[in-house]
Amino acid sequence: MLRLNLMLLLALMASAIFLVHSQYESRRLFTELDRAVSESRRLATENQRLEVEKRAQATPLRVEGLARDQLKMHSATPAITQYVQDNGRLETAP
Repeated sequence: MLRLNLMLLLALMASAIFLVHSQYESRRLFTELDRAVSESRRLATENQRLEVEKRAQATPLRVEGLARDQLKMHSATPAITQYVQDNGRLETAP
């Protein structure tokens, strides 16, 4: 009878240790999942902010202003347009 009681005690202790370990692991994984969800939300917000900033940077008025100021570009006018004909001669617009 003593041997059976010791075996049952050992089984109970092993079961209790396994239960504690399982609960600890479950809590650890839940915390990790919560952190991952928070990071996902933060990255989604950052992505939306960057998309808005990208759209703001690509407006036609801003691109034209940068072309004029930084690249010293001008709008094409007939006075500065040159046309090439088949015979290889270069002609200026009338």
